[in-house]
Amino acid sequence: MTAATDSALPEVSFYVLGTYDQQQRQEFACKLIEKIYRSGFFCYVLAESAEQAEQIDKALWTFRAGSFVPHQIYRGLPPQYPGTVLIGGSEIPDAWRGVIVNLSSAFPPAEPPTERILEILDNSEESKQAGRQRYRHYQQVGLSINTHKM
Repeated sequence: MTAATDSALPEVSFYVLGTYDQQQRQEFACKLIEKIYRSGFFCYVLAESAEQAEQIDKALWTFRAGSFVPHQIYRGLPPQYPGTVLIGGSEIPDAWRGVIVNLSSAFPPAEPPTERILEILDNSEESKQAGRQRYRHYQQVGLSINTHKM
């Protein structure tokens, strides 16, 4: 691979939480999504299930007083307002593939236009095991990986 090809590959960041609590994982995800939005980007939140998508949708309205992150659950139609954070399953619209927050056990697309993949793992063995599989997958396709223990 050439350097130009390498620069087109997304960067992956793993955030490993010290808790087993799904509520805290969800709260951390909301803070990260808010930070992405406030940095001038919008993202796609890849959920494990429709139930998890609904939980994140609700949490983004209530996780912090005074916080506003425009978002909606993706149901196949583009949002009315540009810059809206989308939450949903594996059908990620190209315009929302720049930054993917992965809360699922799936492998998000790792080719352009994806620039960043953010993985949030809790401290449960199940979450860590699934994270290890995705970590190996990302290594095998040549992505740059960072790990942050929270």
